[in-house]
Amino acid sequence: MCQGHMHEFLKALPKCEHHMHLEGSLEPSLLFDLAARNNISLPSPAEDPSFESIDTLLARYQRFTSLDDFLHYYFIGMSVLVTPADFEALAYEYFRRAHRDGVVHAEVFFDPQAHTSRGVAYAAIVDGFAAAQRRARADFAITSELIVCVLRHLPVEDGARMYRDAIPHLESGVVRGLGLSSTEKGNPPHLYRDIYADAAARGFRRTAHAGEEAGVDYMASALHHLDVMRVDHGIKLPEDAAVMALFAQRGIMVTMCPLSNVELRCVPTVAALPIRTYLDNGVRFSINSDDPAYFGGYVLDNHCAVQDAFGLDKKEWERIAGHAIDGSWCSDERKAELRKHLEDVMVRFQD
Repeated sequence: MCQGHMHEFLKALPKCEHHMHLEGSLEPSLLFDLAARNNISLPSPAEDPSFESIDTLLARYQRFTSLDDFLHYYFIGMSVLVTPADFEALAYEYFRRAHRDGVVHAEVFFDPQAHTSRGVAYAAIVDGFAAAQRRARADFAITSELIVCVLRHLPVEDGARMYRDAIPHLESGVVRGLGLSSTEKGNPPHLYRDIYADAAARGFRRTAHAGEEAGVDYMASALHHLDVMRVDHGIKLPEDAAVMALFAQRGIMVTMCPLSNVELRCVPTVAALPIRTYLDNGVRFSINSDDPAYFGGYVLDNHCAVQDAFGLDKKEWERIAGHAIDGSWCSDERKAELRKHLEDVMVRFQD
């Protein structure tokens, strides 16, 4: 990974993370601890040798073959989360690590359907995460927003029910926005048009995963059918110059996850991502960690991987960080604070 003066600059850069699944920050050590605490049966080593120890599970996480292969382990991990205290511990540990990496504002996904289907109350999930948010603000000065996700591998009506349950929190601002995640191929954005139309009518912020494994047509559909304000992953714009121009014209930000894309075989290397193409064509993007406990890298690791692959200069990083601030869903007052932080870092690291 990048070293020396550039590494210190990237570490100091104020980062806004927009694409991080809280359940995806469940480190194996916490997974095993919560399984024991909550008397949850994980697969035995005979059923899956990966669960023999923390080290064997970490090793398995380095051999994902596809998005669905990853999701298999992802949902097993979720099964250990039961009480509000579990969700608080999970989120607070993410915020602690994020602070170490220079994150100053985080907009994080969570997946209620994966928990309510196991009998966990929706309120327990949100209460636990909200408690961690308050602690992170007090301890690390990190501001954060929750984004509730519809799981697209489940029936659309199940997602609609979850969305209806979330409306009071979306209206109050406890939850800031609506997302769409999980298995992309075979679950095109237009299937969720009614949910998103209602969210738009109510003035809720909206994003959706598109253009990770599926093609640019899913990104176009997210824009046209779901009226999203940003697109998660979104690496397929080079497939269609007209759609890429539309994203640039409308200022639709994509939330790129470099190490995740490599680990899930969406691209062979970080250098194959359209970082330079997006910079040259005015497509706004942020750099994010996605599911860092499973993909071996938090947000600074992802910044360093991009730097190693593309050798960006400080002004280009200032542009990326500035777009991430502008594309955040926090208040204008908070954005002004973050811009001042960015200006101070640029002065401190001027050549």
